Formats: sequence, C-alpha cells, structure tokens
Amino acid sequence: ERKSINSELWHACAGPLVSLPPVGSLVVYFPQGHSEQVAASMQKETDFVPSYPNLPSKLICMLHNVTLHADLETDEVYAQMTLQPVNKYDREALLASDMGLKQSRQPAEFFCKTLTASDTSTHGGFSVPRRAAEKIFPPLDFSMQPPAQELVARDLHENTWTFRHIYRGQPKRHLLTTGWSVFVSNKRLFAGDSVLFIRDEKSQFLLGIRRANRQQPALSSSVISSDSMHIGILAAAAHAAANNSPFTIFYNPRASPSEFVVPLAKYNKAMYTQVSLGMRFRMMFETEECGVRRYMGTITGISDLDPVRWKNSQWRNLQVGWDESTAGERPTRVSIWDIEPVVTPFYICPPPFFRPRFPKQPGMPDNDNDVENAFKRAMPWLGDDFGMKDSPNSIFPGLSLVQWMNMQQNNQLAAAQSGLFPSMV
Repeated sequence: ERKSINSELWHACAGPLVSLPPVGSLVVYFPQGHSEQVAASMQKETDFVPSYPNLPSKLICMLHNVTLHADLETDEVYAQMTLQPVNKYDREALLASDMGLKQSRQPAEFFCKTLTASDTSTHGGFSVPRRAAEKIFPPLDFSMQPPAQELVARDLHENTWTFRHIYRGQPKRHLLTTGWSVFVSNKRLFAGDSVLFIRDEKSQFLLGIRRANRQQPALSSSVISSDSMHIGILAAAAHAAANNSPFTIFYNPRASPSEFVVPLAKYNKAMYTQVSLGMRFRMMFETEECGVRRYMGTITGISDLDPVRWKNSQWRNLQVGWDESTAGERPTRVSIWDIEPVVTPFYICPPPFFRPRFPKQPGMPDNDNDVENAFKRAMPWLGDDFGMKDSPNSIFPGLSLVQWMNMQQNNQLAAAQSGLFPSMV
C-alpha cells in the first residue's frame, strides 16, 4: 500500500509559488496549458497535435480528488487530480475556491541551499548556513569539543537518512559529514541541484531535493508513457466536456511554469481587471534558495498565443516587456491571473496639469520628442519606432506615444475634477 506523501515537504519541493486548490473547490482547467506542460516534459513541440473543435479553451470543473506523488528514481514531485466539468455550481463550492486562495501550504520552518562543487565532493561535507542550522537543527551541546550530534531525516518516500552534524573549522561552521556522501551518491546529486530541510507542523525533520533546470530527468512511466499521451490528454478533456464526466490529469510543477488548473476565485478576480496596452504590472517569480521576487513589466500586446487551434483563448494572451536586464530569463507571454496590475498611474514625466505646482526639475523632458526618447530609453525592448502611430510596432494603435499619454492625463484630470481623487485638486 502506497504511503501518503507529507504535504508540506511536497510543496517545499514543488516551489514557493505552488499551492494546489483544495478538494471540493471549483477550478478552471486550461487544456492549452496542459498541452504545454506535456510538450516541455517530452521535450517536443505541439505542432503535430490535431485541433479539437469541440473542446473549449477552458473548462470550469469541480476538483474531486488530489493525490501527491514523487518519482521513485528522481524524486520529481507531481500531483494527480480528478476533475469534472460543471455547468452550474452552488455558493458553497465557490466559497471553498475562495478559501483555498488564503491557505499557504508551504512549511513555516525550512531552509533551501543550492549545492556547490564542494558540497557534492566525495571528500567533503555539506556546509550549512549558520542561521539555518540554528533554526532547523536540534541545538548542539557546546560543552563537547567539537560540538556534534546525529541527525535523522526522512525523504518523500519515507526513507530515513542519518547524518553527523558537527561544528568545526576555522572559521567555525556547521557541517554534515558522515552519511552525506551516501545521500549525494544515492540521489545522484550534482552542483546546481538544491537540498531542502524542513520542520513540519508536527516538528518532524524532513528533507527533499530539487533538480537543477538544466537536468532533464528520465520521464516517469506513471506520468507520460508515449507520444500518444500528448493527444490523449486533449481527447480525454474533450470527452469529459461533452459528457460532464470525471477525467484525470497529472500536474508537474517543475516541468514547466504552466499552472493550467487555476482556482475559480483567482480567475474571476483577474477577469475584473481591465487590461490595456501600456499597463504596468508586477509578477512573482521563484528565486534561488526557494525565495520569491516581484518583477515589474508592461503589457505590450494582447493576442492569441495559438489563433488556429485555440482561438480567443485567455492562456498567455498578454505580450509583455520587462524592466530589468534579466528580461531574457522572463517569459514574453503571460496569463492575466499571473500578474498584479499596478493601479497608480505610471508617468515618465509629470502630467501637464501638475506642472504649475511642481517647477520643472533639471533633466526632465521638455518637449514631445524628449518624452518619446525618455520612454524608449526606459523600455528599449519596444523598438525604435514603437511610438509612431503608423508604425506596425506601435503599442498605441492610431496614436503617437505623446497623444496616448495626453489622453491618459486628461482622463486623470477629469476624474480629479469630478471629486474621485479629491487630493489631486
């Protein structure tokens, strides 16, 4: 009988942005995103997959069951979900979806470290950051010389691993020595992989691993058996949509950043947002050591990702540009429920109706050409002629950049004069 996997450890290995919807809640299933995950897992494009005219781009479903899994050979985590399309739903199911957004399943006490070459060396040990060791490990007896203890941790498969924890060296540091090289060898870990230690809500001491993205683990037969799986997922979804019957999917959060099962409450909230070209937004991304960071961007286009097979789909229909030099590592297309729109108006220069109160500062743009040049310097990815109203690259169709900005400023002025923003008048 398969033992149930610890939920906190599973979520720690899945990543800080992953939170599975609760059973009994309503979700929106996007077959286009599911197909994208399979393509990434199989390292194959989706060009050969036929279209399914009777399959909508999204299905509102009841989530009946969630089972957590981890591959026995690679420790890669994935989840099995049972979904059933619904035509109507009650208030309780919608409430369960909303409550699910407020639940964090990430462990409160954990640390994550990306392994260095010395960490994976057969002659060395694992160097543990001091604060992490003091927070997660049991306290050492510093009356011993050197202070040392034995640590026993369990992995996702309930296997136990024993390590010697010692505090030594010059300068002194926390190390895992005896038992560590056996763990590295058995798990086939390399520099760039990550190891996590957590204390769950029951104070159990657990550890997990995350493979570096550069490594492509062997495909699990329990998730993907052949190329037919790619076509099969769409056929299963189409059958379920036609008959309102349950169907099973597998979600692998590390294979690709495709959250194709979205809580209905999260989706509905995003639909209230009126997206427009030039809109500023933030988006959360995972960083090293299991952290998260918000990156700023601008919506540069709104169009179908695949207008032939998935016409009018909301999956990744926003084209975006990123502010920072790491833009090359960020996706060029996102979905509306992934972003946080910035409500405060974004101006390269002060609006005209503010200028009498705020004297021009040195270096501020003087005329329309200076405004466009400032905009281009701030967002170079948009190209040299993005602000020209007749240019195919213009993000403001039929308008020049300055005309668009003046229109936005006039809207703000009208709102201020109507009393919506009394502090502005």
